[in-house]
Amino acid sequence: MIVVDTTVLVYAVGTEHPLRAPSRRLVDAVAAGAVDATTTIEVIQEFVHVRARRQGRGDAAKAGRHYAELFAPLLVVPTAVVGAGLRVFERTTSLGVFDSFLAATALAAGADALISADRGFASVPRLAHVVPGTAEFDRLLEGSRRSRR
Repeated sequence: MIVVDTTVLVYAVGTEHPLRAPSRRLVDAVAAGAVDATTTIEVIQEFVHVRARRQGRGDAAKAGRHYAELFAPLLVVPTAVVGAGLRVFERTTSLGVFDSFLAATALAAGADALISADRGFASVPRLAHVVPGTAEFDRLLEGSRRSRR
């Protein structure tokens, strides 16, 4: 199972950007059932917040509903992970508290990888961080397809 960060969702529906095509490829693979991926309620909230600033509340809410359905069931940050998220925050200066909690949640869920354009995730021990559009990203998507066949 792959955990998806807000950056992927934003790029997938955004304007021209080098990470738009790989982000769309991941979203399309999830929609086709070829890749097992999820995210958190908090990622959906952050995406809607960012999208609303550029496209308005109606568009943002519609896109947020789509992503919530696509990535269901969504991961929930259990109370037991709060301490782990705060430890990641204390030890990892490259991540804010939101991303620290996402990293801790992905680790607690036993995720195969966390996909994000935010390279700060690479500094979290034991977290397999993958950037969209890299060779590692391509291998992860291909491997997910093979394991689901």
